[in-house]
Amino acid sequence: MRLDDYDPGDDIRDLGRGGGGFSGGGGGGLGGLLIGLLPMLLGRKMGCGTILLIGAVAFFLLGPGANMLSSGSGSADPMADSRAGAGTACDTEAERFACNVFSSTNKVWGGLINGYSEPKLRFYSHSVDKTGCGSASSAMGPFYCPADQGVYLDADFFRELDQKFGAAGDAAQAYVVAHEVGHHIQTVSGISDQVRRAQQRASQAEGNALQVRMELQADCYAGVWAARAKNSTGQSVLEAGDMEEAMRAANAIGDDTLMRSAGQRPVPESFTHGTSEQRMTWLRRGLQSGDPRQCDAFGTNI
Repeated sequence: MRLDDYDPGDDIRDLGRGGGGFSGGGGGGLGGLLIGLLPMLLGRKMGCGTILLIGAVAFFLLGPGANMLSSGSGSADPMADSRAGAGTACDTEAERFACNVFSSTNKVWGGLINGYSEPKLRFYSHSVDKTGCGSASSAMGPFYCPADQGVYLDADFFRELDQKFGAAGDAAQAYVVAHEVGHHIQTVSGISDQVRRAQQRASQAEGNALQVRMELQADCYAGVWAARAKNSTGQSVLEAGDMEEAMRAANAIGDDTLMRSAGQRPVPESFTHGTSEQRMTWLRRGLQSGDPRQCDAFGTNI
């Protein structure tokens, strides 16, 4: 992708490695159960807002032999244990790329929304306890917290996205960041609050269906960013093959695909992010239209 360097004025920090972990993290054999339950629990009942683009992916990885997160000690990254405390943001290749994407999304949405309030970007490793939504583990992957309007990202997750799920490429990584910023657009536009209120009155299945529409709209918003983003020379940030990379990522993290990969029968009533086909469809919708008005996942069939 043809991205410019990030704006140093963006609110970006590296929180380093959190202390104490997350009470729901670790533990072999929990992945299959968590796929269906934790996105709903975290997104609806615990008030942590819309859960990450690929939350179920990480939960699937928590089975026996997984090395993404151990049961309370150690890390898949041999350097992680030495990164205690806050660090310098955007100082690794993965972080710098995420910072560049983040800055680009702010430029695009700042030009589309009058009085746009930019989110903040926070990197963390292993776990984080300094969010407006409480504590979280890297097993959650990237997520957005509406309470403090922050995008939280463990950049090591990009490696998992490539190695575990075959969604390689910078466009796949950009899709992850842009999707989380899409949830910020839902927050500043009031959509998120409307959906949360509706979910409080809904059954679990109805609440999950609303959550699916939230995620699909965020996918569409990610596509809108990619379609509109230009670099300082006026070129599109997209290069040959980027759209295909993003589509492969969307296909890899559909609820039905993840459940089959975990040896489960897909149960549509339990979906919280949408099928692979739905995710590709709504990402493509944003990419082809470049128009956020085309991202109304609540007023049409999905």
